[in-house]
Amino acid sequence: MNHELKKAIETICKDRGLDKDMLVDTLEEAVRISVLRRFSDDMDIEVNYKEETGDIEVYQFKVVVEDDDVSNPEREIALADAMRHDPNVQLDDEVGFRVKVEDLGRIAAQSAKQVIIQRMRDAEQEIIYEEYKDRVGEIVSGIVQRRDKGGWVVNLGRTEAILPREEQIPREHFKRGDRVQAIIISVRKEGRGPQVVISRAGESYMTALFKREVPEVDDGVVQIMSVARDPGSRAKVAVLSRERDVDPVGACVGVRGSRIQNIVQELHGERIDIVVWSTEIATYARNALAPALVLRIVVDDDERLLEVIVPDDQLTNAIGRKGQNVKLAATLLGWKIDIYTETRYSEANAIGRGLEQLASVIEVPLETLLDAGYTSLASLQEAGDEELSQKLGIAPARITDLRAAISFLAPNIQTDAAPEGAPETAKAEGESAKAPKETPAEDAPATEGDAPREVPGEGGTHGE
Repeated sequence: MNHELKKAIETICKDRGLDKDMLVDTLEEAVRISVLRRFSDDMDIEVNYKEETGDIEVYQFKVVVEDDDVSNPEREIALADAMRHDPNVQLDDEVGFRVKVEDLGRIAAQSAKQVIIQRMRDAEQEIIYEEYKDRVGEIVSGIVQRRDKGGWVVNLGRTEAILPREEQIPREHFKRGDRVQAIIISVRKEGRGPQVVISRAGESYMTALFKREVPEVDDGVVQIMSVARDPGSRAKVAVLSRERDVDPVGACVGVRGSRIQNIVQELHGERIDIVVWSTEIATYARNALAPALVLRIVVDDDERLLEVIVPDDQLTNAIGRKGQNVKLAATLLGWKIDIYTETRYSEANAIGRGLEQLASVIEVPLETLLDAGYTSLASLQEAGDEELSQKLGIAPARITDLRAAISFLAPNIQTDAAPEGAPETAKAEGESAKAPKETPAEDAPATEGDAPREVPGEGGTHGE
């Protein structure tokens, strides 16, 4: 039996990667607990495993006291009794007595076995946790095992990982036995052991794929600055070259598109736009909105808002299917984006200039008109004199001046709604729309400070 115990310890340490000293300590502690349960919790015992022979030795220690002073038989022994074991013993000495492990009994032995198994399981889980906690951000491959709460359990070899539903690519289906690869996004300690969470839908997986497929990205020559994804459909990746003679888009695309195609195949056809990053937000925005042609961009730094003007026939390209292009661009930039056709932007600015002139005529701030709900000449024309006087706080003489100014400006300013057909404006703020705002005049000068700045430009750099 001793030989079998020694062999079992060596086998377990080799197969499960456990530390031998830890396993021996666990064995000794399990036997100690079983001895105390079998005899008395008040005993002072010591357990030693002899690695050479595989023996387990258990000793009970007692303090030598006067013959009539034994108050605790579990920890004290009379001098006369101690001298039968060792004639040279003296008072206050500690005397050790061998306890036969064979006398533990079946129940105690079973308890020791359970303690050993539990300690081994805990130690193995701790080793797995220590191994995987440093692998967050690494691509792993595994076999799909089973469904679990809407996600999939994936066998990674030494442990299992969970691929939650929200981390899966939409319309991507698996079955048991399929091999799947994903990126580790977190490792948590749970009651049943470490839980490894993996993802295929996150931006980090896209970045990891580029590092794997593009050597220039892996060694830092080409840097991925930002990623925006609509998993399974389309993505935009902003890149920057750290060396002047290296084309970041060409490096990511590869010869005849070989590098980018490997990534697209792994993501089951997800379209990828390679965008050149720029410190100038207007240039960056033009690149991000490709393939749409951009005429001008008005930049509001305080609001982090971009008003993008495109040709009338480019609105569909700029917005994209279900607003996908502009939403991904807004996410990539981290700015809000309003898109206008050239015609609609000119009309809006003309109306804005007309309201400014009216405000000047009646000596009322433009903000007062807007706060009162008068955002067009038509709304002022439809309002009655009493309503205008009450909302704007102006005298009847001023109302007469207002009516005269409206009659003069109305023929020169288009106040009707946009013609039927495709929408002429689009707004994007990451994944949500932004409330309407007043559009600055097209011919407003570009100044530093609070005023937006207008940046003309052509189409940006784009690659797939």
